[in-house]
Amino acid sequence: MFAALVIGFIGEVKYWQGKVRSRQAAVGSQTLVGRTGEIVRECAPNGQVRIEGEIWAARCASGAAVRQPVRVVSVDELTLVVEPE
Repeated sequence: MFAALVIGFIGEVKYWQGKVRSRQAAVGSQTLVGRTGEIVRECAPNGQVRIEGEIWAARCASGAAVRQPVRVVSVDELTLVVEPE
């Protein structure tokens, strides 16, 4: 009985290990596209935006005032391109 449990446990560990390894890591500035944030330094056209507690350099072609909600539409190197919501 004990041997069957150990074999079952090892099989389950191998199964989940294969599932986890096949996933792509979700890191980097590209993961911010589509998220919303708040302007902390006026974007006219360059400024700063806070997204999930982090402050990023931002560019907004139409301009955005402090505390205005914005959505990330793309990333240019480490600058987020945003538009007002």
